Amino acid sequence: MQTVTVSWLKSLEAFNNVPEDQLQWLLDNSVDNIFEDGELFMQPGEPMSGPHITVDGSLRFFMMQGGFRREFTVVGPGNISGYLPFSRGKISKGYAQAIGKLHIRSFNTEQIPEMIRNHYELTQSLVNIMTTRVRDFTALQQQNEKMMALGKLSAGLAHELNNPASAIVRDSLTLKKHLEQEPESVKAIFTMRLEPDQVTGITDLLFQQISQQNTTRLSLKQRTHREDEIMEWFDEHEVENGYDIVESFVDFNFSTETLEKLDAIVGSENLSDILNWISDVLISEKMISDIQESARRIAELVSSVKTFTHMDRGQDKQYADIHIGIRNTLTMLGYKIRKGNINVIEDFDETLPEVKALIGELNQVWTNLIDNAIDAMSVNGKGTLTIKTRRDREFVEVFIVDDGPGIPEDIQSLIFDPFFTTKEMGKGTGMGLEVVQRIVKQHRGSIKVKSEPGKTVFSVCFLIDG
Repeated sequence: MQTVTVSWLKSLEAFNNVPEDQLQWLLDNSVDNIFEDGELFMQPGEPMSGPHITVDGSLRFFMMQGGFRREFTVVGPGNISGYLPFSRGKISKGYAQAIGKLHIRSFNTEQIPEMIRNHYELTQSLVNIMTTRVRDFTALQQQNEKMMALGKLSAGLAHELNNPASAIVRDSLTLKKHLEQEPESVKAIFTMRLEPDQVTGITDLLFQQISQQNTTRLSLKQRTHREDEIMEWFDEHEVENGYDIVESFVDFNFSTETLEKLDAIVGSENLSDILNWISDVLISEKMISDIQESARRIAELVSSVKTFTHMDRGQDKQYADIHIGIRNTLTMLGYKIRKGNINVIEDFDETLPEVKALIGELNQVWTNLIDNAIDAMSVNGKGTLTIKTRRDREFVEVFIVDDGPGIPEDIQSLIFDPFFTTKEMGKGTGMGLEVVQRIVKQHRGSIKVKSEPGKTVFSVCFLIDG
C-alpha cells in the first residue's frame, strides 16, 4: 500500500504551492481507508465527507435514474473529491463506487472550519479544486443537455424534412413520366388548324384557371358534385377519356360554364383533343406546384433551424423579437406536437419591443419548457399548450401553460435541482430545468412554477433591456 507522505502530497499539482507544515497538518487529521472492488464509498442521502484523496485504484461516480445507472465520471490516483471548503452541497445525491482495490486518504470533515481559519494556502488550493470542478461539470452538463436537445430536434426535423423531401422525389419522377407521355396529346394539337384568336382565347382561359388553383377549397361533398357535373358535360359533348381527366379540371376550379366558353372558342370538332391537352397541362402544373410547395417547406425549416440556433450571429447579447424564437421552437418541435395531438394557443403581445438577450440561449429555455410540457400532456394522449407573452414595466413575461396532470406538490421545490428528473432513463438528464434557471438568471430574470392537476404554469420574467 502506498504510504502517503508530505512529499507525495507535494507531488500533486493541487498542492504544489501549499507549505509543508500545512500538508503535515492535513495528514495528521486524515486517515487511510481501503475499499474492495465494487464496494460503495458513498450513497444518496448520506452527509458529504472529506476531502478525500485517491491514492491507489479508481473511483466511479454515478446516479440511478429510472432503474438505470447513469455514470458521470471515473477518477484515479491523485484526484481530490468529496466535501470541500465553502461547498454548498451537504448531502450526497449520487453514488461513489470502488473500481479495483481502492485506497483513499480521508480528511476529518469536522475540522474544515479550523482549516479555513488557520491554513490559508491549503484552503485556497481546495477551493480552486472546487471552482474548477464546478466549471468543468457545468460545461459538461450544458453540453449533455444541448446534445439531448439536439437529439430531440434532430428526430423531429428528420420527420419534418422527410415528408417534403419524399414528395419532391415522388412528384419529380411522376412529372418525368407524365412529360414522356404528353407528345400523344401534343400531336393532336399540331394537326389542328386553329385561328390566332382561338389560340389566344384558349391560352387566356387556361392561364386564368391556373391562377385560380387553391383559391376555393371544396368540401368532399362539393367536389363530388362538381365532378359529377363536369363528367355529365363531358358525356354530352363526347369527350374522350373524360373519366381520367375530370379530376384535374376540378383541381383548377373549372365549371360547366367555363367549359361552355371553351367549346364556343374551339368548336366541337376540336373540343375533345383540346380538353385532353389542357388536362396534361393542368397535371404538369399541379405537380410543379407541389414540388415548389415542398421545396418552400424545406427552405422554411432550414431558415428556422438557422434562426433557432442563431448560428449566423455573434455570441453577445443582441436585440431581437422574442416571438420569432418561440415560433421557431414550435417549428422545431412540430412533429412532436402533432404526434402528441397538442393544440397550440399563441397569446402573444405583438406590441412588445425587441429584447436584448442571448437569443440562442433563450431558445434553449423555450425548447426545454415546451418539450417538458408536451411530455407532461402525453399521458392524456392530447392536450392544449398555451404560450402567453406580456410586458410588465421594464420586464417581459413569458408563460408556458399545459393542461397535463400537474407536478406533485411534494416535488415542486426540487424540479430546478441538478439531476432531478421524473423522466425515464434516456429521456431526461435532470439538467433541463437547472439549465433553464441558470440561463434566466444570466438574463437577470427569474422563473417560477405553479402547478395543479390540469394546469401547470411556468413563468419566465427578465429585463427587456438586459
